[in-house]
Amino acid sequence: MVQKYQSPVRVYKHPFELIMAAYERRFPTCPLIPMFVDSDTVNEFRSEDGAVHVIERRCKLDIDAPRLLKKIAGVDYVYFIQKNSLNSRERTLHIEAHNETFANRVIIKEHCCYTVHPENEDWTCFEQSASLDIKSFFGFESTVEKIAMKQYTSNIKKGKEIIEYYLHQLEEEGITFVPRWAPPSLVPSAERSESCRKRAASLAVVVPEAAQKEGLSSEPLSNPSGASEPAGGAPDDKLDADYIKRYLGDLTPLQESCLIRLRQWLQETHKGKIPKDEHILRFLRARDFNIDKAREIMCQSLTWRKQHQVDYILDTWNPPQVLQDYYAGGWHHHDKDGRPLYVLRLGQMDTKGLVRALGEEALLRYVLSINEEGLRRCEENTKVFGRPISSWTCLVDLEGLNMRHLWRPGVKALLRIIEVVEANYPETLGRLLILRAPRVFPVLWTLVSPFIDDNTRRKFLIYAGNDYQGPGGLLDYIDKEVIPDFLGGECMCEVPEGGLVPKSLYRTAEELENEDLRLCTETIYQSASVFKGAPHEILVQIVDASSVITWDFDVCKGDIVFNIYHSKRSPQPPKKDTLGAHSITSPGGNNVQLIDRLWQLGRDYSMVESPLICKEGESVQGSHVTRWPGFYILQWRFHSMPACAATNLPRVDDVLASLQVSSHKCKVMYYTEVIGSEDFRGSMTSLESSHSGFSQLSAATTSSSQSHSSSMVSRWRFC
Repeated sequence: MVQKYQSPVRVYKHPFELIMAAYERRFPTCPLIPMFVDSDTVNEFRSEDGAVHVIERRCKLDIDAPRLLKKIAGVDYVYFIQKNSLNSRERTLHIEAHNETFANRVIIKEHCCYTVHPENEDWTCFEQSASLDIKSFFGFESTVEKIAMKQYTSNIKKGKEIIEYYLHQLEEEGITFVPRWAPPSLVPSAERSESCRKRAASLAVVVPEAAQKEGLSSEPLSNPSGASEPAGGAPDDKLDADYIKRYLGDLTPLQESCLIRLRQWLQETHKGKIPKDEHILRFLRARDFNIDKAREIMCQSLTWRKQHQVDYILDTWNPPQVLQDYYAGGWHHHDKDGRPLYVLRLGQMDTKGLVRALGEEALLRYVLSINEEGLRRCEENTKVFGRPISSWTCLVDLEGLNMRHLWRPGVKALLRIIEVVEANYPETLGRLLILRAPRVFPVLWTLVSPFIDDNTRRKFLIYAGNDYQGPGGLLDYIDKEVIPDFLGGECMCEVPEGGLVPKSLYRTAEELENEDLRLCTETIYQSASVFKGAPHEILVQIVDASSVITWDFDVCKGDIVFNIYHSKRSPQPPKKDTLGAHSITSPGGNNVQLIDRLWQLGRDYSMVESPLICKEGESVQGSHVTRWPGFYILQWRFHSMPACAATNLPRVDDVLASLQVSSHKCKVMYYTEVIGSEDFRGSMTSLESSHSGFSQLSAATTSSSQSHSSSMVSRWRFC
């Protein structure tokens, strides 16, 4: 694999001619570079007017490699050919270098160029790129690669120091100015000879044709002082080393190279808005600066952002009033490192109520808007504090967390939100402080932690009870004067207190779908209408006995009876025209009937749970441990008075009759899931209700007969 390196633009606040005079002092050898033993001139060319000077050298290097490797290779020194092309008229120096030793096994190419700063002709820019391709090296390919990259990185770091060292040396000798080249006819002969002598001192460094062909951008560079950033989307921008340090932080030369190369690739290939440099850097950090992996996840993220118009979410989307009233989270000052601080009172939030009232889409969109706001605040704090701030701190207060929060559909929605955020906002969380974690927290953590990246998990600090008030607690990370009042501080925190979302605000899946907030590919809840004589049924196919069918549903209108049946036969898929002979459509477009009206209970199918009568407004959760493989049918049917329930009218007639009575209609919102017994045992659902089969599952799954007998339905009511 070819290793590549691309440097940022390094700016010297000195004229080109003076930089060339300092650079020329590196030859024939440079004591500041111990590995650079010596150099000999191989070829030299100078134009008649003295404007162009090309010199080719053979450089002798003493590579810092194990003696055993040198012995196996049979060499003590490595030789490079370096060609420097100075054009004093254009004020450019292009340098090309390649290895002569082991050229058939290892290919090293380097390209460098010195040019005049496009915005200030008294400053000089330097750029460098290189490639390393190891074909074979006596079985030590990986060792040679590590040695080469280590040496190269070390020399890159010294490059600017060496130029500045010789500039200081020139200054001590009284040389602070070198005149620019001028045509011979305009320069007096005595002056010309002196000028040529000094200019000859302005030769070069090392590196290939690509830099010469590409040249420097005609676009302005960023201000070296860091006062202004380079334009984010200009296709020919070059990143300045001072800008990187000021706005992005201290990066190794190879990390700088990865950032620049990925940015250039995006500018050349991506159509649309390109992320800011700090966000590109987040993707690189998330993949340990592996460019190919970072590029893959970044391209997926860019497509996702464009598809869902995420770049405009802060300007075009206003959170619903329910979120403003009941979502207990908000921004609150900053931590001691200058990171924006987000406070989330999770224990005070009604997660189920928010999902029921808003759906996953609105919740996800709100979380995305929080992340977008976090990116904006990081940029602001970078300018305010004068140092790179690329992530924020999140403080999560879990006081009040209980089994109500371990509601399985809510946890599943949380996991999907985490998945979206991890994929599109990597390395944005600097630290997560979890306070007042209750006894139930380990259950939630066990469910959520596998979906969180390892690097992110290492940023979590968890405190139980009042531990956060002691040594190593909040005061280590947040200034005393900004600790929220509800945590014992003196600062008033304007984060909403949350509370239960009124059931009057709950909405059906159809109502939520009409809002066109499609950021997910699926919804957790389905809704169905239940008519007298026309129950709603869903099919669950079980392959392995002792699997667990779980359900969660709300009765939104009317009273219903919930049943579970088992059949060895597969019900026929419902027809679009369920009342075909009568040319009447099904009373509810989302109403599905699976049990054939000719089937007989006890012969074609059997009841595996006692019927459960559920009243309007109730929330019901439960599970059933399956005893046999086959087909299970979950049924919600209209709850009639006993006299009505005894009727033997055919189903079609029942439906026709029900159409004449508009009140004979119920509505349910439901969610079901099948879990393997080994996954279900000990999960958080086993703790949801002391009255449910969940808590008995460990014993229940030891045998099929025990499993069946221990299954029961639980019911929760939330006020």
